Amino acid sequence: MIIVNAKVIFPGEIRDGLAVVCENGIITDILPAAQLGENVEIVDAKGLYLAPGFVDIHVHGGGGYGFMDGTPEAIAGAAYFHLAHGTTAIVPTTLTCPDEDLYQVFEAFRQVKQSHPAFTLLGLHLEGPFLNPVKCGGQDPAFLSLPDVKRAEEILRHSDDVIRWSIAPELQGALELGKMLSHRGIVASVAHTAASFEQVEAAMFAGYSMMTHFYSAMSACYKVGCYRVPGAVEAGYLLDGLSVEMIADGKHLPKEILRMVWKFKGADRTALCTDALAPAGLPEGTVFYNGRPPHGAKSVIHDGVGKLIDHTALAGSIATADRLIRVMYKEALVPLPDAVEMMSLSPAKMVRAHRKGSIRLGKDADFVLFDDDINVKAVYTAGKKVEL
Repeated sequence: MIIVNAKVIFPGEIRDGLAVVCENGIITDILPAAQLGENVEIVDAKGLYLAPGFVDIHVHGGGGYGFMDGTPEAIAGAAYFHLAHGTTAIVPTTLTCPDEDLYQVFEAFRQVKQSHPAFTLLGLHLEGPFLNPVKCGGQDPAFLSLPDVKRAEEILRHSDDVIRWSIAPELQGALELGKMLSHRGIVASVAHTAASFEQVEAAMFAGYSMMTHFYSAMSACYKVGCYRVPGAVEAGYLLDGLSVEMIADGKHLPKEILRMVWKFKGADRTALCTDALAPAGLPEGTVFYNGRPPHGAKSVIHDGVGKLIDHTALAGSIATADRLIRVMYKEALVPLPDAVEMMSLSPAKMVRAHRKGSIRLGKDADFVLFDDDINVKAVYTAGKKVEL
């Protein structure tokens, strides 16, 4: 397959007049279209943007399917839903729950990961149970616990697919757990935390490399006595060893904060994530539970986001990857190449998915074609067009 007549998005720039050549699912050449010979089979992009496939490293479901349903149908159904919005590589994310529920998700993931070539399941992200109860957000507090290396090792004994674990680093045992995960090559991420700056810094030196949904369920500058002290948010800005991810739906964070994170952390250390729940894609007014029923709070889709049924707080995201890029580009006024990088190359690097995330020789031929309003027109995985 050879794609021509596209505005090709690379990190930091957009280039016209190129031909992107793919063979056997791999990008094999990028050259001026004028150098193509005659009678070659091409795909005419008709002036659309050509971006690398989007990479979502924090997502709980979509299209009515929740990953915590623990069935192959739910894993595949949610992944296919997000595929239509440009997400070609995805990291299903669990919620705090009994360990037996986790093992059910692990088995469903194993069954699906090799049987659906239209999308790539990069691995699993565990969010909890080692989270701070005072910052638990939509997580079920009944199943929270202190970090325990032996328990974590037992959980990991049931799956080789875990690539990321979100943990509150101030909890007793969290630093030891971070060291163990780092030694195993699993990304340890700061999450649902009331940590001080110093506690986050200690976590970074213990192997933590990311911050989960930056700002959300996270301590910021607070007072001790009559003095203000920095919290986890300030650590995220100042510590170069930490990357951040954020829910850029325009609801969890305002456009000014989205732009500020991009300005200070840069596109290369910022990932966009949907953090989408099962009802993503369902209509306004849909009532749902922001967890696996009967766990989680009764919630409703309103104004493009999940809210508690009484509208007193947000209950979860219903975003898709194309929406995140649209918000960053159109509302936060971030350059389009940077908005795309934060939804592709940056998250891919954070979870060490080195074949994903950019249009470059030798990388997987996963692409999204979209217009200037970020409406997805076509998706390709391994060089083949996906029927949406």
